[in-house]
Amino acid sequence: MLINLNVNPEIRKKNINRCREKGIVLPTFKQMVDPSTVPEEIKAKLAHTGLWDIDPVNLFRITWHNEPVEKGGEFCGVNYIEVPREITGCKAHILALVGKWFPTGAHKVGATYACLAPALVSGNFDSVDQEAVWPSTGNYCRGGAYNSALLACKSIAILPAEMSKERFNWLKSVAGEVIATPGCESNVKEIFDKCHELDAERGKHIVIFNQFDQFANYLWHYTVTGGAMLEVLHKLGIKAENVRGYVSATGSGGTLAAGDLLKENYPGIKIGAAEALQCPTLLRNGFGGHRIEGIGDKHVPWIHNVKNTDMVLAIDDQDCMDVYRLFNESAGIKYLKEIGVHDEDIANLPLYGISGIGNFLGAIKMAKYYEMDEDDVIFTVLTDSSAMYTSRIKEQEDLQGKFDELAAARTLAACLHHQGIENAVELNYYDRLRVHNLKYYTWVEQQGKTYEEINAQWYDKDYWKQIPALADQIDEMIKAFNKEVLAK
Repeated sequence: MLINLNVNPEIRKKNINRCREKGIVLPTFKQMVDPSTVPEEIKAKLAHTGLWDIDPVNLFRITWHNEPVEKGGEFCGVNYIEVPREITGCKAHILALVGKWFPTGAHKVGATYACLAPALVSGNFDSVDQEAVWPSTGNYCRGGAYNSALLACKSIAILPAEMSKERFNWLKSVAGEVIATPGCESNVKEIFDKCHELDAERGKHIVIFNQFDQFANYLWHYTVTGGAMLEVLHKLGIKAENVRGYVSATGSGGTLAAGDLLKENYPGIKIGAAEALQCPTLLRNGFGGHRIEGIGDKHVPWIHNVKNTDMVLAIDDQDCMDVYRLFNESAGIKYLKEIGVHDEDIANLPLYGISGIGNFLGAIKMAKYYEMDEDDVIFTVLTDSSAMYTSRIKEQEDLQGKFDELAAARTLAACLHHQGIENAVELNYYDRLRVHNLKYYTWVEQQGKTYEEINAQWYDKDYWKQIPALADQIDEMIKAFNKEVLAK
């Protein structure tokens, strides 16, 4: 069963009583896609609520449509920007959804809600007596801890010890327990090992929401992230033949699912999976550590629809760090102004986190690989913002020295305008099969998945198609749950 929706009436009733007691109402997928359908009384409450407040009404801000303000915002059009050509150095338009205006400042809060909400309304998670475990390479555990707090659930956040100080400092104020595992964002197995250890110790007292195998993660991005991209493309009136690409880091495999919806609507689109060159798992069956925080590596996520992936784009993590400095240090900003980057685009520079920079560098590679022109469009995602990584500025200064005008010019030329097609591979059928087969070693040998299901992911033509239909079923369950919560 891809998402367990079998109902446990006893636990479901406990969850209803808890939500009634705490005044919690749950948003549907439809409301996350189109917040104009959110009830007026909810909108009235949001008008007086901060974006990051621990208030259950902020569940309704799990959407790409939040007004870009810190407090009291309403809903608006999709939050996206175009990366200016003065920066990309390529002809194609690179559009990027903006993750900063979610609660927690990152889009992963959506994926965690999509995992937790079905478990609540079906009774497969006990919000009173169980703890929600959120294994992560960064933002996912932040989103999980935040949603757990909004839903009055206990939480355990797990993330690598080498993640940024900003993540840990905030998590300590929200999560019930924070566990740092050895290594950096590519040390995923260590996170899985900790989950097995917790399961052995605490058993029925916890539920582990592993982003790498939770199809609700895939479902949220397919439905909500993909839906936001379609909305932008329709609004701009982009011709079908000019919608050419979608690029996202592999990460948990969830964000890539937006590409599956795009490809259904624009069959000519290419889906590119980006990863760190220092850990070239898809590119070379490789391994290693890297500094593009939050994207995970050394395995192929269970929920990655590899058969629909057209390219692998490996990004040098040093390029990401240099561009991050260009966008956030005074010498870099001054230089960009001098070369003609518009004030509006300068004002948008804080919207780019390190993984978002990696994503649009991958989009540049794709644009150059396919020789895209001025009419062509590639979509990508700025998963979070610069605010998640401010401590990295001092670290890089200690490693590399002061960032001056010469460093700014070098970064623009080398990391951006001369970003090339090296370490970019177009996948044929057997290339895709090679990547898919890597799932066996992590998921069948180590994590208990079955031989039959790994084959079904590749050979069953309906396997991936059955997931999107679950959104309507979950919505009906949420509406029935809310009705009982609000009943007097």
